[in-house]
Amino acid sequence: MRIIGITGGVGAGKTQVLSYIEDHYRCRVLRADEAAHLLEEPGQECYARLVALLGRDILKEDGTIDKRRMADVVFSDKHILAQVNAIVHPAVKKYILEQIRYEQERGAVDFFFIEAALLIEERYDLIADELWYIHADAKVREKRLVQDRHYSVEKAAAIMRGQLSEAQFRKHCSVVIQNNGDLAETYQQVRAVLGNGK
Repeated sequence: MRIIGITGGVGAGKTQVLSYIEDHYRCRVLRADEAAHLLEEPGQECYARLVALLGRDILKEDGTIDKRRMADVVFSDKHILAQVNAIVHPAVKKYILEQIRYEQERGAVDFFFIEAALLIEERYDLIADELWYIHADAKVREKRLVQDRHYSVEKAAAIMRGQLSEAQFRKHCSVVIQNNGDLAETYQQVRAVLGNGK
């Protein structure tokens, strides 16, 4: 089983590429942000520590964490953001390692994909056999964020500025998939690396 990490800037089309891979290959795709949401549910590993750190004001009436309230608290204070990351990121990595072991023992998939925004910063290269960079030009990404997510041009630009540069992504990733809009071309690049699939 090949373990592949997938990253790229916001709006690069990682979801699109992974949907194609899920449909055409014997694989498991694990998205780090989905794992984080799971681990923040009541009774899960991060829940009690996050409530202790951020207070009960971040909870909905049913006791679950209100993601919007939590984001408002976390992103207004870099110190708190660092503390939240110190709780969530190691727990996500531990969960991913457990899932990799589970899939290795099960022996039913050829590829295990990890999708994470902070793949490089969180040193997923130590877990994965290879890292892929999904690339789209800045103008293409900006257009997608404005059209698909209804972000303002300013918000899109601010998020993009906060991420790694193209040179940093390319330095750490051995595979670059160009995803500027011609999906047939994008999928052809995937097949060139993985073969023809199922």
